[in-house]
Amino acid sequence: MKNILTIITLSLLLLACGSKDKKKDDTTSYTAKSQTPLEKSITDGNIVYKDFCNQCHRPKGKGIGKSFPPLAGSDWLVDKRTESIHAVKYGLKGKIEVSGKTYDGIMTPLGLTDQETADVMNYIMNTWGNTQDEMVTLEEVKAVVK
Repeated sequence: MKNILTIITLSLLLLACGSKDKKKDDTTSYTAKSQTPLEKSITDGNIVYKDFCNQCHRPKGKGIGKSFPPLAGSDWLVDKRTESIHAVKYGLKGKIEVSGKTYDGIMTPLGLTDQETADVMNYIMNTWGNTQDEMVTLEEVKAVVK
């Protein structure tokens, strides 16, 4: 009798877990379908940012000292769009001027795919007060070479 109760309890728990997963998948599918291409890219770019960029440029895009420039309110992202894509794709070494301040650090290549580069560019160019008129596309990133 005890074994039967244990089996029934486990079965109910497994059934309940399966129902939760299905609802989660349905919600995820709905959210993905309802997003514009730019919104999806920004969502994906947020994940890339947290994994690769957050440590140096900080959660609010404010950067660190004279080595890691801010991304929040960055004129460099807008004025030097191709250079920005190049920096994310291949890294950056040497002095740059961002919003009137000079930064001299090293950004190592992150090993991102072209799609991840486009996504993180769309995220940083549409966050912390930054706005862009034109989405960074996969084709645009592919066109940037060493």
